[in-house]
Amino acid sequence: MSLNSSFLLEEPHVEAELTYFTPMAEKPVIYAYERPPGIPPSNRKFETHLMPVHNIRAVSQDISLDREGFKQVVQQSNVRNFYDEDEILRVYYPEAEQLLKEVTGAEKVVIFDHTLRNAQRLQNGESGISGPIKYVHNDFTAKSGYTRARKELTARGVDNIDQLLQQRFALINIWRAIAPVYKSPLAVCNAFSIAPTDLVATDIVYRDYVGETYLITYNPTHQWFYFPQMQPSEALLFKCFDSAIDGRARFAAHTGFDDPTSPPDAPARESIELRTLVFYPT
Repeated sequence: MSLNSSFLLEEPHVEAELTYFTPMAEKPVIYAYERPPGIPPSNRKFETHLMPVHNIRAVSQDISLDREGFKQVVQQSNVRNFYDEDEILRVYYPEAEQLLKEVTGAEKVVIFDHTLRNAQRLQNGESGISGPIKYVHNDFTAKSGYTRARKELTARGVDNIDQLLQQRFALINIWRAIAPVYKSPLAVCNAFSIAPTDLVATDIVYRDYVGETYLITYNPTHQWFYFPQMQPSEALLFKCFDSAIDGRARFAAHTGFDDPTSPPDAPARESIELRTLVFYPT
């Protein structure tokens, strides 16, 4: 299936304000720790654009990680409490590893971090919780896909890192609703609707190293999708990097957004996002 313009015109969608990076001369930078005096946390600027975000549920079985860069799957988790760190590591990580192997055919999967998002708990001051990110971005770049993979493999004492990084690998996120999502859902962009010039490498400065992500500039050709009212039995896989440069999807941008059809009293979105390394068979 090709997600062409005529197909999209026939699909239900919402019109939503999406927040894009405003182009600028200098390289954007984000400081992920307390900055020295006089240095702002970031030099980024943003602008909003009204974009159609398509309901892709009706044809979700035709969507591919290697073609569009994302895929919805149904998988019931055995986790009882996603706010229990031990249970996430003990139960959810092995479930996710198995899911990725089944979906991608990977021979090795490394899950290296997770993020819990709940704006209400964040507002209440609970530690270890984040809110939805509501600007268009991609977690890794053509450069940082390699550097982050090497960093995570080194931290785990893997001894054949050079060999692993010479074979095809990808950085794939798994996004799951903890409770039914009625507010601030996640939108993903068809990787092949993103022009290379839309991707703006951005430094993320930590105390001990500098990472790099992509911010995304506006392009009216972007094709946006979401799965309305995602349930805890559903997960969304999306690709943030692929070492293959043979025509497969490499970077599927994503963002949380305000769904204009959300009930005004909808509860805060609760979700968990895993970031993973997936190594394909040689």
